[in-house]
Amino acid sequence: VPLKDIVDAARLQGVRLATDGNWGGTPRSVAFNVHGFRVAVNRGTGELRILQSVQAADAGVVVNPRQCRGQIEGGIAQALGAVLYEEVKVDDAGRVTTDILRQYHIPSFADVPRSEVYFAATNDSTGPLGAKSMSESPFNPVAPALANAIRNATGVRFGELPIARDKIYLALRDRTTAPV
Repeated sequence: VPLKDIVDAARLQGVRLATDGNWGGTPRSVAFNVHGFRVAVNRGTGELRILQSVQAADAGVVVNPRQCRGQIEGGIAQALGAVLYEEVKVDDAGRVTTDILRQYHIPSFADVPRSEVYFAATNDSTGPLGAKSMSESPFNPVAPALANAIRNATGVRFGELPIARDKIYLALRDRTTAPV
């Protein structure tokens, strides 16, 4: 149910939508990551090549640099799958048609570019030994960074994921055939 319908129904019935909440967990810091890409796009085929991938992380004191780098590289690979390949398609009967890996591409080693990883020199006052959790934060900046790099290379802004090769091709084709 769309939120607008809920709000409209509540107004009609004179119900005020409000809530209170609290959280009783332990204090936690937030990690910050930024990502940048340099890309090339073949305007005739829609092929995208990632020429450079760089992520910087504020992970506090990095206790185990190899493990943290692995966490970041894994987050980048997972995010590239969401940005470039992974799309759940549903037919008119509501059945998922991309239910096997032949139709649902997840990135393989060859699909993931080598990424430069840098750590900010910070110290967290609440984390163990001054460290911050990386968890999902390496995933977060990848989609906007890659979408912006593709826009810079093509002039086309994509608002939905995945930004697959066929979508790039069609957007470029439609842009060049559209009247100015």
